[in-house]
Amino acid sequence: MKKVLTIAGSDSSGGAGIQADLKTMTSHKIYGMSVITALTAQNTTGVYGVFESSPEFVAQQMDAVFTDIYPDAIKIGMVSNKEIISVIADKLIEYKAGKIVLDPVMVATSGGKLFKDDAVEMLINKLIPLATVITPNIQEAQVLSGIEIESKEDMQRAAVKISKNYSGYILIKGGHLTLSSDDLLYSNGEFIWYEQPKINNLNTHGTGCTLSSAIACNLAEGNDVKTSILNAKKYITGAIKSNLNIGKGRGPLNHCWNLG
Repeated sequence: MKKVLTIAGSDSSGGAGIQADLKTMTSHKIYGMSVITALTAQNTTGVYGVFESSPEFVAQQMDAVFTDIYPDAIKIGMVSNKEIISVIADKLIEYKAGKIVLDPVMVATSGGKLFKDDAVEMLINKLIPLATVITPNIQEAQVLSGIEIESKEDMQRAAVKISKNYSGYILIKGGHLTLSSDDLLYSNGEFIWYEQPKINNLNTHGTGCTLSSAIACNLAEGNDVKTSILNAKKYITGAIKSNLNIGKGRGPLNHCWNLG
């Protein structure tokens, strides 16, 4: 059985973060493990509180995992301050970790802020360079690139700008585009578009967490990055199309849609 580690925050309502990651791993028949960076008081209507783990405790959790059940792939989500980012990077280097999917979670689907401003520089300079693939949405790609994104052409320019400091795969998610939801994969001068018509379902809480976890599951199974993204997109499309309707705000996906 393949093993995937998620390093992320907890979502008390179960739709995003650690909970979404572990549900996604289970649906892929993957053994899921977690390092919790923060607890959030959160639901489909917003983020009402954040209680961060100490950097020392994050390090202890990583030691416990890596010295016993070494992961075949890693997903990184909410890492809200520079001290936690630094210790995660140090531990990944110490344990020679590979197949890392980094979702630079800065804002929740509901609009709640999950990232401290001084953490951006540490993320760009220390953690992103370790990743196999990063999966920013348009808002996050704007922060990482300094480019305002309103079109697919802007997405391409942003990807090139981000690649100046990062040699891995960049997947910019187009879910916030007006006319489509096309995603862009960029690496070494190559642009690949994953075309996706907009799905008429506002319940998209945790989509970024779910997609990055699904990519990590596919990498753990031995698929290459392009195939992993294609498979992950099929999974998340099914999870959205399932039309689960839970909560009073932007509800979660049906992570178990593929289990019958």
